[in-house]
Amino acid sequence: MLARAYRRPGAARSGEQAETGETMRRWRLTQGGWRLGVPVVCLLAGLLLAATHAVSGGGEIRRSDAPRLVDLVREAQQSVDRLSAQRDALVTEADSHHGGSPGADAALAAITGRADRLAAEAGLDPLRGPGLVVTLNDAQRDAEGRFPRDATPDDLVVHQQDIDAVLNALWSAGAEGIQMQDQRIIGTSAPRCVGNTLLLNGRTYSPPYVITAIGDADAMRTALAAAPLVTLYRQYVVRFGLGYSEEPRSSVELVGHSQPVRMQFAKPAGPIGY
Repeated sequence: MLARAYRRPGAARSGEQAETGETMRRWRLTQGGWRLGVPVVCLLAGLLLAATHAVSGGGEIRRSDAPRLVDLVREAQQSVDRLSAQRDALVTEADSHHGGSPGADAALAAITGRADRLAAEAGLDPLRGPGLVVTLNDAQRDAEGRFPRDATPDDLVVHQQDIDAVLNALWSAGAEGIQMQDQRIIGTSAPRCVGNTLLLNGRTYSPPYVITAIGDADAMRTALAAAPLVTLYRQYVVRFGLGYSEEPRSSVELVGHSQPVRMQFAKPAGPIGY
């Protein structure tokens, strides 16, 4: 005979009650989550609305009259066209005042020609011709890496007075133009010592200092030999090992002075033909 399982009536009811209790607990947890979540969502929504109101200033964000990038570009182009037309009109007006008649053209040509001649005399234009190259350098260490024992630091470097002595001797010998390093020497040029470097027209240079002059090389060498301060420097060359050399050349090139020339008061040192 097959034995049938026997279950007490009370056992089934206990299981159903346990299942029902578990369902109620889950429902209570779900309800508690909603109670906390709804205020948080409302708070975030309020913050979003407040930020939107602050950005829009109380108006619509996507207004049809809001400026677009293409409109800004079009306005900028119109402004450029208007200013260009004003510029062209001013250029035409200036041309009509300074030209258009034989007298005005002749006066302008005379002024331009005079400016060109003065530019050459002032050293503003490049120059080429025979000349002399003078090089000055600080003292170098000997084979054992030493300087003379009785030398002071001032005895071993090229000073501003040495540069000035060479420049003055070259000018006195009739040099047509002088260049130092890569700059043209003009009436407003003034080499200045800055520590162990040289300042010229706002730029600093380290030795060796190369001075190039156009003119009669023999006359310039004679003037250098007769200059007292150059003679003193050459004695230091022998005594402390300073560098000095003179090199005549059949052709040298000088650059023009390209920086602005600022002068308040000036007059020619000699007659200038116009």
